[in-house]
Amino acid sequence: MLTKEPPSDSIIFKNALIVTMNQHKEVLQGDLLVEGNRIKAIGNLDAKAQRVIDARGKVLIPGLIQAHVHLCQTIFRGQADDLELLDWLNTRILPLESAHDPESIYFSALLGIGEMFQAGTTAIIDMESVHYTESAFEAIIQSGMRAVSGKCMIDHGEGIPERLVEKTEDSLQESVDLLERWHGSGNGRLHYAFCPRFAVSCSEPLLLQVRDLAEKYGVLIHTHASENRSEVDIVRAERGMDNVAYLNHLGLTGERLVLAHCIWVSEEEIDLLAHTKTNVVHCPSSNLKLASGFAPIPAMIERGINVSLGADGAPCNNNLDPFLEMRLAALIHKPRHGPASMPALKVLELATLGGARAMGLETEIGSLEAGKKADLVMINRDGLHCTPWNDIYAQLVYQLKAGDVALTMVDGRIVYENGILSTIDRDEVIRQASLSLARIKKKLPHLF
Repeated sequence: MLTKEPPSDSIIFKNALIVTMNQHKEVLQGDLLVEGNRIKAIGNLDAKAQRVIDARGKVLIPGLIQAHVHLCQTIFRGQADDLELLDWLNTRILPLESAHDPESIYFSALLGIGEMFQAGTTAIIDMESVHYTESAFEAIIQSGMRAVSGKCMIDHGEGIPERLVEKTEDSLQESVDLLERWHGSGNGRLHYAFCPRFAVSCSEPLLLQVRDLAEKYGVLIHTHASENRSEVDIVRAERGMDNVAYLNHLGLTGERLVLAHCIWVSEEEIDLLAHTKTNVVHCPSSNLKLASGFAPIPAMIERGINVSLGADGAPCNNNLDPFLEMRLAALIHKPRHGPASMPALKVLELATLGGARAMGLETEIGSLEAGKKADLVMINRDGLHCTPWNDIYAQLVYQLKAGDVALTMVDGRIVYENGILSTIDRDEVIRQASLSLARIKKKLPHLF
């Protein structure tokens, strides 16, 4: 009798603690089989695979999802510290973005992706800069990251570098051209999103056409809203209403809209977000570092709003670490809303299923279930800071760190394992990112 050989692209994780995040939030001790880019089975399996990974004493979780990042900003880490949002943007970040070239965008993106792979991030919602978006897309495709991404759109506002201000029709046309070329590429890992920066830097005609184009093509809109009190004041003065109310007035709110921050929102706006099923991304580190404030996340969750987590860009955080974001999201709301206001299980849900819903991919990622895409993370929990073992959700959110990640898999492909990035040349990316920043600084002698 012939023994059937296992598929060449199969991997089985044996004897793991599996945090499924499925409908019943099951935590299982057993095995997980990957074939191709999907999870084939979970349980006590009598199955063969091309590779067997001993996961005894380790935890398998769904890949962590960061629903608001800026890969184009990674090389600007540490170049814009101790500033509030509008000063941070106008005096540092926008000038720096205006000096990008295709190579600097490419290596900035790879630098951020590599850091996130090492920390267990398998999917992102990303906003690029105004120019050279294709360079970031190349980095996403080559590295193996799963992403919703798009070019930043700016056609309005004061104090913006001339090179970043577009004609409305040009911004829209370039966005459509990028969408039609790149949407669905990388075996479906890259999806396009329209990315108007925020109402302060986008004209009403641009926002209205973004609404119509997103509907036509069936893609997301990713933007910022109500991050800073001064920003809210500008929108109110120019558009005659508060930020979220204005976006709702234009017909942008809804399941296709992903709004980063939403700190300075009224009770009526929270109701609008809930009623329209608009997605909100909580970025606790960024909100603290820029002194922006505390988003009313417990109230949003209570009203059924889908909330996810993100690190935002490296210059307003200095880290792209989902474990830090989970820990902060769990902690910063407790003094005002009570110790049980953000329980660990809920926070892990924000970092997995919440991000999957925001991406429109909840049927494909966000939990470990047979048939779903094989986006997963294996974590060591044998460190001193992990001992003794306790409630696994509390341990994941309050104790475990990015450095505990042993393996990251995206779409069935191992992209990081035991300190080694398999799709990114770590040393070359560090070298080229440093050269890129030096090149940009030479273009901006007045800043440095």
